[in-house]
Amino acid sequence: MEKRFIYADNAATTQVSEEVLESMLPYFRSEYGNASSIYKLGRDAQRTIENAREKVAKALGADANEIYFTSCGSESDNWAIKGVCDKLSAKGKKHIVTSVFEHHAILHTCKYMEEHGFEVTYVPVDSKGLINPEDVRNAIRDDTAIVSIMFANNEIGTIQPIEEIAAICKEKKVIFHTDAVQAVGHVEIDVHKMGIDLLSLSGHKIHAQKGIGALYIRKGLSLPNFLHGGAQERNKRAGTENVPAIVGLGTAMEIACSDIEKKAEIVTARRNRLIDGILKLPHTRLNGDRDKRLPGNLNISIEGVEGESLLLMLDMYGICASSGSACTSGSLDPSHVLLALGLKHEVAHGSLRLSIDENTSDEDVDYILEVVPKVVERLRDMSPLWERIQNGESID
Repeated sequence: MEKRFIYADNAATTQVSEEVLESMLPYFRSEYGNASSIYKLGRDAQRTIENAREKVAKALGADANEIYFTSCGSESDNWAIKGVCDKLSAKGKKHIVTSVFEHHAILHTCKYMEEHGFEVTYVPVDSKGLINPEDVRNAIRDDTAIVSIMFANNEIGTIQPIEEIAAICKEKKVIFHTDAVQAVGHVEIDVHKMGIDLLSLSGHKIHAQKGIGALYIRKGLSLPNFLHGGAQERNKRAGTENVPAIVGLGTAMEIACSDIEKKAEIVTARRNRLIDGILKLPHTRLNGDRDKRLPGNLNISIEGVEGESLLLMLDMYGICASSGSACTSGSLDPSHVLLALGLKHEVAHGSLRLSIDENTSDEDVDYILEVVPKVVERLRDMSPLWERIQNGESID
């Protein structure tokens, strides 16, 4: 079997596209002005930033003055939650609602707020990784400051009923934030039509560079400054703007959010081939709802296999994959997302996440389906637990 190189970890990060790179290059070289400067080179940089802001806004169904550039999705999440809590705590609003399987940028921020006098309610997910909007309704209290529910899960790809949750929050007069880092560019999003108050996104998930993101803040909702210093980002986030990265994000958003439906159809078909092929292996299960998931995401638990060993052996065959979130790849603990679905620790440890995109070919899918069964068979042959699993014995 000829060894190939296949990148199937786009949920962790993506390759910067040629179009994005080409759009950025002038702003490293000839158009290097500081956007705060009043001479032409600076004014040109400022116009370029505003042009990118228009592109990001258009892709989200927002107005340009509702978009604030940040360094990443995690910063956007922090600003949204800490900003709302800081603003509303004086009014006695010291309660947060989120879910048990959010990204750690949300969970750790909520933990920080708990350490500073806030209460947090963590709504559950069902066995398919979906949140019941009524659980959110029941969790909201008179002192709730913000509800934060991710648009699509970063590990299992499940897409949440965001519009329903947003409607409940509007009814209850509670601010609603969604971490849409995984969803932007892969599903249609219109923040105004969907009733979203705050939305976080990150460029490196849609073929822009690492280190650039944005926060949508609904018009009429004012958050405290995230960084203090200069007057950048309409006095809300100090610091000289990263013009090349902002330009790249604008280009990436424009590309990613065009023809979403057509691209999703192609990617979904290849994803389903992978799901069906890998599930032919005995003692495997798909994590997350089969249909209400991102087009390119599949997460499968493979019993009798340890996740790290699986990834290392796939890497030997040139396949880049994951067993969970890239932000926790150095941890030996099982995924909090998979545990939230009710999986046992030993099953959660053997998860394989493949996240493909429109650049993944049918030949790439064929190769993955050829390699994964061989790797699984070899690892199971070496596992002292596999025979017990086959015999139906408990391995607790």
